[in-house]
Amino acid sequence: MSHSFSFEVQACCHQTKARVGLFHTPHGWVETPRFMPVGTLANVKTLTPAHLKEAGAQMVLSNTYHLHLQPGEKIVNRAGGLHRFMAWNGPILTDSGGFQVFSLSEIRTITEDGVTFRSPHDGQIIEFTPERSIQIQNELGADVIMAFDECPPYPASREAVLKATQRTKRWLERCINAHQRSDQALFGIVQGGIYSDLRQQAAEELVKFDLPGYAIGGVSVGEPAALIEKIVQVTTPILPFHKPRYLMGVGTYREMAQAIAAGVDLFDCVI
Repeated sequence: MSHSFSFEVQACCHQTKARVGLFHTPHGWVETPRFMPVGTLANVKTLTPAHLKEAGAQMVLSNTYHLHLQPGEKIVNRAGGLHRFMAWNGPILTDSGGFQVFSLSEIRTITEDGVTFRSPHDGQIIEFTPERSIQIQNELGADVIMAFDECPPYPASREAVLKATQRTKRWLERCINAHQRSDQALFGIVQGGIYSDLRQQAAEELVKFDLPGYAIGGVSVGEPAALIEKIVQVTTPILPFHKPRYLMGVGTYREMAQAIAAGVDLFDCVI
């Protein structure tokens, strides 16, 4: 992990795979397991940064896709980056825009190069590629940034999921090559739908990249809770023990408790 980032597991549960850890970022420590509130447009709705601190939040999440549409990463960058823009001096994570693009299924086209979609704001055509997603995130300046991935829907055929999972790996390679800042940790995302073997395979492939952290993606796209639990149990043990593990888009108490028991450290949800 780069000099500004470290993760140490401080204690483990004997009955389950749950652990307590400390994730160090350029903007401070995050005690894990930890829920990250979502500040879609660089603010958590109805709460000021002071309220967030009082509520015990340590790390917040913002959305690359939404910030790109409005106000635009250039404005955020000129304001001194996300931390100054939103007056939050703790750690921040930005997602890659992959999940938002997935939810625009009516107005987007996916190719090997990237995703083209029509802006819901003004109808103009926007192109998101792995390189563009990383460039935007480099300008936004969060501590942790996410690789641009293809999130297959549920239900989807095994063939479609396999294709999306393989493309996610190729896109990750492009993200790594595009990433310009050592003070931002790039996390990879494990896809694979509800297929255990595809999840295992994807996790094994991603671990070879030796990234600062890993996420399990594509699990809050409509599957039943029991399937989410199974995916998490299958995937988590393959991810490196001494790196943070992040389950994307999951935030109900029950789901978080199950995932913590499987060894997950970070969560987020617009809940």
